[in-house]
Amino acid sequence: MSLASHPTTHAAWQALAAELTVEKGLETRAFIDDAFVDAADGATLTTVNPATGAALAEVASCDAADAEVAVAAARAAVDGGAWSRLAPGRRKAVLLKLADLMAAHRHELALLDTLDMGKPVSSALGDLAGAIGCLRYQAECIDKLYGEVAPTGDNALGLVLREPLGVVACIVPWNFPLMMTAWKIAPALAAGNSVILKPSEKSPLSALRLASLAQEAGLPRGVFQVLPGFGHTVGRALALSMEVDCLAFTGSTGVGKQLMQYAGQSNLKKVFLECGGKSPNLVFADCKDLDRVAKHAAAAIFHNQGEVCIAGSRLLVENSIREAFVDKVLAAAEAMQPGDPLDPASFMGAMVDRAQHERVLDYIRRGVEEGATLRTGGEATEVDGKGLFIPPTVFDGVTETMAIGREEIFGPVLAVFGFDSEEEAVRLANDSDYGLAAGLWSQDIDRIMRITRRLRSGQVFVNNWADMDQTVPFGGVKQSGNGRDKSHHSLEEYSDLKSVWMTLAT
Repeated sequence: MSLASHPTTHAAWQALAAELTVEKGLETRAFIDDAFVDAADGATLTTVNPATGAALAEVASCDAADAEVAVAAARAAVDGGAWSRLAPGRRKAVLLKLADLMAAHRHELALLDTLDMGKPVSSALGDLAGAIGCLRYQAECIDKLYGEVAPTGDNALGLVLREPLGVVACIVPWNFPLMMTAWKIAPALAAGNSVILKPSEKSPLSALRLASLAQEAGLPRGVFQVLPGFGHTVGRALALSMEVDCLAFTGSTGVGKQLMQYAGQSNLKKVFLECGGKSPNLVFADCKDLDRVAKHAAAAIFHNQGEVCIAGSRLLVENSIREAFVDKVLAAAEAMQPGDPLDPASFMGAMVDRAQHERVLDYIRRGVEEGATLRTGGEATEVDGKGLFIPPTVFDGVTETMAIGREEIFGPVLAVFGFDSEEEAVRLANDSDYGLAAGLWSQDIDRIMRITRRLRSGQVFVNNWADMDQTVPFGGVKQSGNGRDKSHHSLEEYSDLKSVWMTLAT
C-alpha cells in the first residue's frame, strides 16, 4: 500500500494508516519562516488516536518565543510585498495549485484527520472535498473583488481601495481540522495577508502536512506558517501580539470571549469569531415524508459524533406527530452506531479524547437526573474492545430548564421538545444564548417565510439540514459569534478599506 494509492476498503485504509509514521516522514515539527523546526524550548505534545488509545506522534508544542519569530516573519512578508502586493491573478494561480496538491493527497490528509480526532474516514474525505472547494472558490474570487469610485464633482476623484489587513492569526478547532482551516486561511491568503495557523493541539497533523504542500505550491517565505501547541501558550501569545492585525477563530464561546479581551489588551486587532451553538430543528406536522425528515434530523446531531458547532441538538416537534416522529428518529439512529473510523461504512467514530468523552457522559447523567426520558443510548461503548465511543443518545421530554436542553454538549446527544403552536415553536427556538443555525421542516410557504424571518440565527435550513455550499456565508449571531466564513463576504472581511481623495485642477 502506498500513500499515493486510492483506498476503498477497510483493510486498505488500515494498511495506509500503518504507513503514516514518523519514521516514514510524518511531519511533527512546526513550520516557521519557510522551514520545519522544533519548538524553541524543545517542548512536545502527544497526539493520540482516540479510536485505539495509541499514541500517534510527539508534535512540537510552540510557545511565546516561537510566536514571536513567526509574527516577525509574517510581518516581513507583508512589508516585503512578495504576496501582499502580488497581482491578484498570480495569487490565484498559487492557491489553485495548492488546491490541486490537496486533491492529489486527499487520502493522506483525510487519514491524518481520522487518526488524530477519531472521525470516520468517509466523513474526513467529505471534509477534504469541502476544504478544496473553499480554496478554489476563494482563489477564483481574488480578481473579481473590485474597489469603488465615489460620486464626486469635476474637481475631485474619490477612490475606495481594498488592502490586506496584514498578519492574520487563525486559530482553528479539532472537529473539522482541515475544513475549518480552509475556511479561515483561504480568504485570508486570497486577500493578500500573511497567515499564521494554530491548529488544535488535539489534531495538528494535517495542518503540518498542509504546510509542506503550501511550500510546494509556491507561497512565499513567511506568508503561511503553522504553530502547533496549546491555546494558553502559543494561542495566547498570538492573541496578545502587537504585530498581529487580525484573529480568526472557531471554537467555544468562552475562548472567543477571552480572545476579544486579549485584542483589547493589545492593539485592538480585529477579531472574527465563530463560536458555539445549540441549534433548534423545527418539525411541523404538515411536512412530507416523515421517514426522510427523521433520517435528516438524526444525521443533523449524530454526524461527526455530534462534535459539530451547528449540530441540530434541539429537536422541536409538533405534539400531534411527536410520538410517531421520535420513533422514526430512534429507528434512524439505530443505523448510525459508531464503528472503526477506518471502516468506510462507519457513520460515527470516536470522541476526540477522554476529556470530551467524559464531558458528554456527564451531560447524559445530568439529563437522567433532571428527569428527561432516555430513549436510546447513554452508555459508553467500545469498538473491537477499545476506544472512546458513545452511541446515538436521545432524550425526550426535555424542558427549557434542563442543562441538556440549554448547554452545548458537543456530542451525540439529542434533546427533544414538543410544541403545540407556531408561536411556541419560535419562542422555544429563540430561547437560547446561541444563534448559529436553525432548521425548519414544513410544506406551508407562508409559515416558512414567517418563521425564517423570526428565527434569531445566522443561517436557517428549510427542508434540509446544512445543504449549503461555498456561495453563502456561514456564521452566527448572539453568543455564537460575529464573523462569517465562506462566500465572497469572508474575502471582504480580510481586507481593509482605504479612502483616497484627489483634488483635481479645474
